[in-house]
Amino acid sequence: MYGFKAFVFDGKKTAGRALETLEDHTPIYPWIDDAAVVSRSKLGVIRIHSTWAQDDTAIGAGAGFGAFTGGVLGLLLGPGGALAGAAMGGSMGALIGVADDLAFDDPRLDDFAASLAKDTSALVLVGEAPALADFTSAVLPFGGKVIETNLNDKDVKALRKALKLQVPA
Repeated sequence: MYGFKAFVFDGKKTAGRALETLEDHTPIYPWIDDAAVVSRSKLGVIRIHSTWAQDDTAIGAGAGFGAFTGGVLGLLLGPGGALAGAAMGGSMGALIGVADDLAFDDPRLDDFAASLAKDTSALVLVGEAPALADFTSAVLPFGGKVIETNLNDKDVKALRKALKLQVPA
């Protein structure tokens, strides 16, 4: 079973600073390249940044949970998602089309989208329970509002198929 976990912070740069701090941790967190930073500026512009989104070849090439996290964010924040009209860069453009065929029906995911008020940011991970537990213990000291949910297996299967990912079942 896959879960979604987000830590939402005040300040559009706070989640990015938290991730930078965690990237310098030794030993390296195994999920670090699968996490994404979502920020909303004072003007309301949304940006998504992640390591996996910087490589256009990652989508559909068995990139793993990072692209899967992006797929979930694409559904939530893309043109058909809860925050319609969000601006996304990098490989996120390839994921927006997924929203035409899929939509998550989970109030906690809607809560996440609604929590991204102006001048906020979030550190997000989609993964299995052990990765989410490690993510939680690493990010909890930074504070922030925690939003989490388990993803519906049917939705996970449909999203994996749409993204052409070879993510372990």
